[in-house]
Amino acid sequence: MLSQYGVLDVWTYLAGVIFIILLPGPNSLFVLAIGAGRGIRAGYQAAFGVFVGDSILMTLTAAGAASVLRLLPMVFIALKAAGAVYLTYLGIRLLMSAWRPGPAQTHAVTGGPGSPFRKALLLSLLNPKAILFLLSFFVQFVDPTYPHPGLSFFFLAAILQVCSLLYLSALIFGGSRLAASFRRRQGLARAGSGLVGLLFLWFAGRMAFEA
Repeated sequence: MLSQYGVLDVWTYLAGVIFIILLPGPNSLFVLAIGAGRGIRAGYQAAFGVFVGDSILMTLTAAGAASVLRLLPMVFIALKAAGAVYLTYLGIRLLMSAWRPGPAQTHAVTGGPGSPFRKALLLSLLNPKAILFLLSFFVQFVDPTYPHPGLSFFFLAAILQVCSLLYLSALIFGGSRLAASFRRRQGLARAGSGLVGLLFLWFAGRMAFEA
């Protein structure tokens, strides 16, 4: 059906999207942590930040920003460094909170009102490799002879965002269920914060040192 809009092999694309979304990353881990620490409403604030950030990246991809990053490698390096620094900051805060008594760990990355959206948005935007990935992934399913490739990109992006929203919703509701356990078992909450902090530091190191 979408072939009339220049989209090729949509079922293969959908299978690839599901596999990609299920891979753990800083965005999904952050949404899960927010859902566990602040509940469903704050979890969806974080999910909306991811949604907006990913939409911006996909729009830039369709507009050719990936070509600009290839032509200006220093821009790409600077963005990677900024993303690594921000992930390191979040990871260190989580590790520090894991050693503090009381419920402080549930607020290690949440901050004040509205903070889940802003921090999730930054996490999404400070990942320029996503632009290059989206370009290399999307173009495999765009008919080069179709006169309006921007429309093809739109449909591919819409499928990706719907699948992402469903997955993040599952994480939010799962995280909210964990919240009750975290409140009863502060040691479990601190261990969870420490684990997510270590994963964020690992993501930061990979972003900083991968070619």
